[in-house]
Amino acid sequence: MADILTQNTGRRKESVARVRLRHGSGKATINGLEIDHYFGRETLVMLARQPLVITDSVARFDVDATVFGGGKAGQAGAVMLGIARALITLDPTLVALLRKNAQLTRDPRMKERKKYGQPGARKRFQFSKR
Repeated sequence: MADILTQNTGRRKESVARVRLRHGSGKATINGLEIDHYFGRETLVMLARQPLVITDSVARFDVDATVFGGGKAGQAGAVMLGIARALITLDPTLVALLRKNAQLTRDPRMKERKKYGQPGARKRFQFSKR
């Protein structure tokens, strides 16, 4: 696997993406499937490819990602962060551009845990005065 330029990790919610960049023509595969077939929704494909579009390097690199955990939207966010981190390891001058477009920020929002004595994270059992 000498042709791998860089490998990086992205996370979002419960999803973890391992992203590898290679010199290529812009082909993107996720878990062995073409990116359009894997995500299905055009908005998720656009979200995942955003760092490449912002840096004008869509046609320069092939993306190969392995994603597990979470749902499709979280996985798309994880792939996006992984691609952005991989791009800055190749070219550190892209940091300002990617940071300005909020591509390098790890989204800290996670599912809130369920608390004891109630049915969910925020929901309470019905209160009865009498």
